[in-house]
Amino acid sequence: MGKMIYLMGKSSSGKDTIYKRLLGWKALNLKQVVLYTTRPIRAGEMEGEEYHFTDDAGFMELEAQGKVIEARAYHTYHGLWRYFTVDDGSIDLSSHNYLIIGTIESYVSTAEYFGRDKVLPVLLTLDDGIRLKRALNREMQQENPKYEEMCRRFLADAEDFSEEKIKNAGITRTFSNENLNSCLSQIKEYIQENL
Repeated sequence: MGKMIYLMGKSSSGKDTIYKRLLGWKALNLKQVVLYTTRPIRAGEMEGEEYHFTDDAGFMELEAQGKVIEARAYHTYHGLWRYFTVDDGSIDLSSHNYLIIGTIESYVSTAEYFGRDKVLPVLLTLDDGIRLKRALNREMQQENPKYEEMCRRFLADAEDFSEEKIKNAGITRTFSNENLNSCLSQIKEYIQENL
């Protein structure tokens, strides 16, 4: 039986870097779960790689078909952006292990959908000052930087990743990403212990 490794963390905590390293971990051969979003594609992103990019009509159609596992909507400076997981036939826990990025809220919904014993939470932590520097550097590289949205995300993280929400989700282990190699080593050990 396979499991879904559910990677979470505040914005700019290093999720994308850890995610890519874990996908490249040959010993486990993790399959990618590609989320869907209605937000605009960023510079350097490719359809079907980081996300499946769609619009509100596409979201509504998938929801009407009963394929949306979990969905989050954010009222951003640039309008409503949705992020959601779809049961589109690409997830087969009977024969594969998967890796997915999300929030505590989406983790809880996904664990309820597949069963808590099949979804392993991996929550990254990082000092807020370091995260803010990383977020600003990333946004400055965009063709059309969205600084207001970057600030909104940063501030929303305090509520989205509150100690109460972490506790209520049943997450008892976190991983500090102060040092990438050390963090990655601890995560790999944790995954191996729980598969």
